[in-house]
Amino acid sequence: CKEMVEQEKRKDLTNLYILLKPIHKGLDTLVKEVENHIKQQGMQSVLTLQNDPAFVEAMLRVYHKFKELICDVFSNDQVFTGALDKACSAVINHKPQNSRTPNRSPELLAKYCDNLLKKSTKGVGDVELDEKLSGSIIIFKYLDDKDVFQRFYSRMLAKRLIYSQSASMDAEESMIARLKQACGYEFTNKLHRMFTDVSLSLEHVTNFVNYLKEKNENLGVSFNILVFQAGAWPIMQQNNITFHIPQQLEKSVHLFEEFYNKKFNGRKLTWMQSLSNVEMKLCYLRKSYIVTMSTFQMSTLLPFESANSLAFTDIQTSTNLPEKELVKQLQTLVDTKILNTENNSVTEKSTLKLNLAYNNKRTKFKIVAAIQKETPQEVESTHSSVDEDRKLYLQAAIVRIMKARKSIRHINLVQEVISQARNRFTPSIPMIKKSIETLIEKAYLERVPGTTDEYSYIA
Repeated sequence: CKEMVEQEKRKDLTNLYILLKPIHKGLDTLVKEVENHIKQQGMQSVLTLQNDPAFVEAMLRVYHKFKELICDVFSNDQVFTGALDKACSAVINHKPQNSRTPNRSPELLAKYCDNLLKKSTKGVGDVELDEKLSGSIIIFKYLDDKDVFQRFYSRMLAKRLIYSQSASMDAEESMIARLKQACGYEFTNKLHRMFTDVSLSLEHVTNFVNYLKEKNENLGVSFNILVFQAGAWPIMQQNNITFHIPQQLEKSVHLFEEFYNKKFNGRKLTWMQSLSNVEMKLCYLRKSYIVTMSTFQMSTLLPFESANSLAFTDIQTSTNLPEKELVKQLQTLVDTKILNTENNSVTEKSTLKLNLAYNNKRTKFKIVAAIQKETPQEVESTHSSVDEDRKLYLQAAIVRIMKARKSIRHINLVQEVISQARNRFTPSIPMIKKSIETLIEKAYLERVPGTTDEYSYIA
């Protein structure tokens, strides 16, 4: 039996299936062998791709191959389909033994979707894109840590929307509809709100332009704005960097705040300058260039309007950017050869000079800001925010159950919490116990006097 399965002898397996099917528990050994074989094939195919989004397509090839085999050889028997599901789930959620690092499948799947939905996708037609997104949902359904995927996906979606990198809004909405179908409205609620914010922002821009006409004001620059609801976007507000807004933008910022406060009394605007972009025209070279860069990079270049060479400290005084952030922004401009400095390395003692011999084949190009690239710190903060969300989710689930039941035994409570959380993640028993202890401390529930394993709800 094992040899037949390993060599995938279809005719022999079909005959064996026909013989064993009528026998009570006759298929058990064959099902187990098929499951182990699929698992082994899956592990081999993704072994070298553990840090690569291409693991998704490798896993889908294994899935489709064995789905077809089960359909052809075992007449699509449910027990073999169940074996395929178990094997795929084991491979996708595999964690090396004694390893503390989290399983990377949710993050890699989010990156795979990000690559598909970005403008840079070359030669992928609508039909092929739709097929690939459908395939990603197959892998998504096998994930244990769906909430980790959601965090990574929402952060990548935010970047695509902020930097206008989405290849197709229809494809974006189609993907969210698929996720909603797989996990329910609560799972995609924030993603829907992000789209709503983008469409409302277009209205804000139109209304703002009309407001300027009424006041007979001219900004002197083309000004576009995105207004986000703080709770819907995965943006860390505590890391928001403030700086001296360049004089050229002061009027725009002041007038928009005035317009917005008149329209929405009581709402507070927080400017996320680190996420903003500008188009800047360089006119000091042989030919003019239009460069898309971050607002911070623009603010570091503007002081060069009155000098060809500036000390790091002068630029810092002008921009009021923190030293670490200023080094990062200037280093990007040195790397792109727009500025020059000794040894091509920026420090607080550097002197920066305009590169007057700068040349580029393109007259219109983009400097990718560091904020647009994924950093290890971002990955780490995503995982830690998922842990915090899980604690709150478990506490909310326990309170819901206790409200309905009034009193319940420990083992039954744990089982109900696991079944409620299964759609998002698989909680560990210690995590549930910790949540119960927290709620006892907060006086939401108490142990029933005279018992060790029963809790009652405190109204």
